[in-house]
Amino acid sequence: MGLFDQILGAVANPNQQGSLGQIGSIVNSVQQLSDRTGADPSTIQSVLSIVGGQVRSALQDKQATDGNEATQNLVNQYAGTSPNPQAVNSLFSPQIQQQVAEVAAQRTGLDAGIVQQLLPLAVPLVLKFLQSGANAQNPQAGGNPVLNSFLDADGDGDVDIADAIQMASRYMRQ
Repeated sequence: MGLFDQILGAVANPNQQGSLGQIGSIVNSVQQLSDRTGADPSTIQSVLSIVGGQVRSALQDKQATDGNEATQNLVNQYAGTSPNPQAVNSLFSPQIQQQVAEVAAQRTGLDAGIVQQLLPLAVPLVLKFLQSGANAQNPQAGGNPVLNSFLDADGDGDVDIADAIQMASRYMRQ
């Protein structure tokens, strides 16, 4: 699995931001989302997969118009494990937010309103995962293999975010 391998590589590389603590905080945040909504973790992971697909599209557009550095800066600015509505608004128009909520609701059975409330935490979590490959000393520097792997996906619609979070959760329990 390419994306998860890149994340593990970032955890093992002292020159990249990835760490077990960072991955653990992401996994814990996913569990908190599950607890908060009453949805099982696999449902939350499905929501993150759908959100991840839209984040990928938005970041690909950003990369095409503004370049790699601007894309990495956006990831660095909004990555986190706390809710951040500005992260959502920086990537998605209100129409896209509604569309993501409706698609996630159809696929997961969660209410679209609940999904919309999850976006301010889901988007920063996806970005935090992507930030793990950034340079530890100079996060603005290019060459984030995790972000590059995510953006260079083959376009088959399979976003590895949910799988990567699930694998990270298993990895953290070892």
